[in-house]
Amino acid sequence: MVADGIKPWCAGISSGTATGWPLTDWLEDIIMRQQGVDFYDQWVAHDVPFNDPKVADSLDELGAILKNPEYVNGGIGDVSSIASTTFQDAGLPVASGQCGMYHIGDFYGSIFPQGTTIAEDGDVFAFALPVWEAGDSMTTEVGGEFATAFSDRPEVVAFQTYLTSPEAANAQAASTTTSRVSPNSGVDASLYPSPVSKLSAETLTDPSAVVRYDGSDLMPAAVGSGSFWTQITNWITGQSTRDTLDAVESSWPAN
Repeated sequence: MVADGIKPWCAGISSGTATGWPLTDWLEDIIMRQQGVDFYDQWVAHDVPFNDPKVADSLDELGAILKNPEYVNGGIGDVSSIASTTFQDAGLPVASGQCGMYHIGDFYGSIFPQGTTIAEDGDVFAFALPVWEAGDSMTTEVGGEFATAFSDRPEVVAFQTYLTSPEAANAQAASTTTSRVSPNSGVDASLYPSPVSKLSAETLTDPSAVVRYDGSDLMPAAVGSGSFWTQITNWITGQSTRDTLDAVESSWPAN
């Protein structure tokens, strides 16, 4: 892509008080692939420190992409533009061919301008971040919603049970205008109106799928939606890998 005059990656992490979260997804994806899901699970649970040397290796791998001026940020600016560009705007240059790819959740299809064709042979499409080495299992990071009951009345329990069924998931798939997909193996993926949602659903229901929940969402709030966001923003604007990870580690609650 560089040889063809295209910046491979677009990136933007500005998101108001949540600025930085897109980089946490990036790092989590790399850790899962480079270090393995067992290590990822230990890191998320703080069974290994946040600043473990393996995490530093993965953050440096991310830096090799996003801190390389030849690789970012086509149609937007240089590396320094990543922190100031909103995640909503950052992927738009993909549709105009100014950058090749954008790392983001499958919801992003709804953000492209009206008239953008999202399909394998269209203006833009999606793919899963590849495995680290040939033969590795494909891993997928997800976020999710939960149906929580505040009463154990029979009709409440019955409705909650219904929401776990393929019938409920199929009804939602056929009617939704969002990017929600279900991991229920009984869902008919052809019902999803978006080709990206179909791709996500097929990925989630693949019997060989290795799925992990978003790490920052599982961490204590002081870290996952606090120091992790702020420190990785500091990192993309020049702070060292070591100082970044040490600062997050020091913020981890004692209990």
